[in-house]
Amino acid sequence: MPHVVLPREILPADGRFGCGPSKIRPEQLAALAGSGASILGTSHRQKPVKNLVGSVRSRLAELFRLPDGYEIIVGNGGSTAFWDAAAFGLIERRAQNLVYGEFGGKFAAAAGAPWLQAPDVRKADPGASIAAAAIEGVDVYAWPHNETSTGVATQISRVHGDEGALTVIDATSAAGGIDFSVSETDVYYFAPQKNLGSDGGLWFAAVSPAAIERIERIAASDRYIPEFLSLKNALDNSRLQQTLNTPAVSTLILLDEQLSWILGNGGLEWADARTRESSQALYDWAEASSVATPFVSDPADRSPVVVTIDFDESVDAAAIAASLRQNGIVDTEPYRKLGRNQLRIATFVSIDPEDVRQLIRCVDYTLENI
Repeated sequence: MPHVVLPREILPADGRFGCGPSKIRPEQLAALAGSGASILGTSHRQKPVKNLVGSVRSRLAELFRLPDGYEIIVGNGGSTAFWDAAAFGLIERRAQNLVYGEFGGKFAAAAGAPWLQAPDVRKADPGASIAAAAIEGVDVYAWPHNETSTGVATQISRVHGDEGALTVIDATSAAGGIDFSVSETDVYYFAPQKNLGSDGGLWFAAVSPAAIERIERIAASDRYIPEFLSLKNALDNSRLQQTLNTPAVSTLILLDEQLSWILGNGGLEWADARTRESSQALYDWAEASSVATPFVSDPADRSPVVVTIDFDESVDAAAIAASLRQNGIVDTEPYRKLGRNQLRIATFVSIDPEDVRQLIRCVDYTLENI
């Protein structure tokens, strides 16, 4: 396929705009090859790796401004493993799952486990959000903070349902890039390969005292829980600065460096301002364009970290993405299952807002010359 050769002066300094995994900064790679070189390949039961786990947990607690009694827990696997772990060890009887994209739907599927009552699944069309509604008998209210597949973000507010009901938030593509109050949640869980600029293999969660009590109570019941998917195992091991099985040590090193960088620049408030600067530049461009428009129509639902832009039928967005890729600007394609004529662009905290502005210049140039 022929492509447009972009002038060097409008190219971004870094052409990575993928929504997962995300751009990893050179300083993180330097840490991996530097201080990390003495840790990789060593026992995860000894102090160097346990100190690394402790540093990550401490920095996440600082980033999220954890209230008294909240803890950071870590487990093997990613968010997919956490969904199954929640079905075994967090949902007591029934969940309410909000679905407005791919990832909310995956947790809803896990919440349909045969030992639980069928979840109350509330769906919105892709590109829109839906609100939780307190109903009798639901003990977990769950939805994504940011839907990676569609670019919809929601406000995080605790659901006041039955006594003891938990608010459980999927934060994989939001954590570290969108400011919020963790006290409005009981479980804020994520894999760290988006704003937190790391790799796969681990999940993390900020958990409230109420969530801890629920985890311990279900673990003490007669419910069968596989050891690998036991949240009680994750809780107990996290308090020992370790994981049940060997952790992804490179993931921890990359994450620790990213957390140090975010905290050093001002923490979650700074990160939120940076992602909103980048995303707003794209939304403003699309609003002003004659051939593009933000996919998420309601500005209140528009994500600051994942921007989805629709194009009219006169433009082949796939050809635009392919041409950009030939120039080293990668991973702007839409989510594969959404099937829309659009670009999906990450504006995670590692992505320089100036690179986003350069990307816009590149898209304009491509539209004019393709």
